Amino acid sequence: MFNKLLEVEKKFEKLSADIQAPGVANDQKSYRAMMKEYADLEKIVAAFRRYKSAEKNIEENKGLLTNEKDEDMRKLIRADLGDLEREHKNLEEELKELLIPKDPNDEKSIVLEIRAGAGGDEASLFAEELFRAYSIFASHKGWRVTLVSTSPGNVGGFKEVIATIQGEKVYSFLKFESGVHRVQRVPKTEAQGRIHTSTVTVAVLPEADEVDVHINPTDLRIDVMRASGAGGQSVNRTESAVRITHLPTGIFVACQEAKSQLDNRERAMRILYAKLLAIEEEKFRKEASDARLAQIGTGDRSERIRTYNYPQSRITDHRIGFTTHQLGEVMEGHFGLVIDPVMMHFRAEALKAQSATAS
Repeated sequence: MFNKLLEVEKKFEKLSADIQAPGVANDQKSYRAMMKEYADLEKIVAAFRRYKSAEKNIEENKGLLTNEKDEDMRKLIRADLGDLEREHKNLEEELKELLIPKDPNDEKSIVLEIRAGAGGDEASLFAEELFRAYSIFASHKGWRVTLVSTSPGNVGGFKEVIATIQGEKVYSFLKFESGVHRVQRVPKTEAQGRIHTSTVTVAVLPEADEVDVHINPTDLRIDVMRASGAGGQSVNRTESAVRITHLPTGIFVACQEAKSQLDNRERAMRILYAKLLAIEEEKFRKEASDARLAQIGTGDRSERIRTYNYPQSRITDHRIGFTTHQLGEVMEGHFGLVIDPVMMHFRAEALKAQSATAS
């Protein structure tokens, strides 16, 4: 680990010099990328330098303890040595965590897609409730939720809802939500009072831009149409709805939630960029070695990740064997109750993998 940290420090010092070079700020994209890397490395280097300082002070105190004859002074030195050794140990653990390879998407905003799966109308109703819970959680975090498109269910709810969630480190918090969410409860329409099982699928895609994904304008077909749906003066009055098709892949995105065609087009392009980035990252995952896969995750949206059992007010995350009986609180937007244990689990797994690699 020490050698790796020396390499990071050397890279940080070179980057620091490069940033100050004349004309480097003229290329704003390159400059922003350099500044982001500088900020990331600075945290590691600052902790490493405190680590080295503590190590040096420990050695000096050990030398003082060997030469000191006065017992009162020896007690003071031993107390100081104990504090330094605890600080040294804490810094070592901090450095191990800082050296875990970062997901490059962690800082990004996201595209959230929720679709009703098995279970018919009940699945559509739960899709809407889950979207509402994520929206409240986003509000608590100070993030902004923007609807892109919705497809209503037969008796309410959503067959599909797509939205963007923009803010600081949104993807880092919600990336583990991708997968199949299963709900068990008695539907309002069930006269016999039998528990019904249904599912919804959640996809969390990091937002992409032109730097991440290049789209040739000639590869796009853009159709405009009148928005459909209930209410609103702009509905069915103007051709504000937009459908964009990426011809090479056949992927299409439709958006009609905004009042203007320009806004709908902008939102649809944001989703298209995210979907194309997801395809590229899926190719990368398939090509990655097992060790790399452990670091970047599977991204498998078909995996059943969680069950929401209403009769017992229980939520179980099947990936980590975690259960809480605070279902009501979670569905009122307190998603940290289930997200935080998952994040802690995968961070611990990454630390284990890091230690195994180092040894």
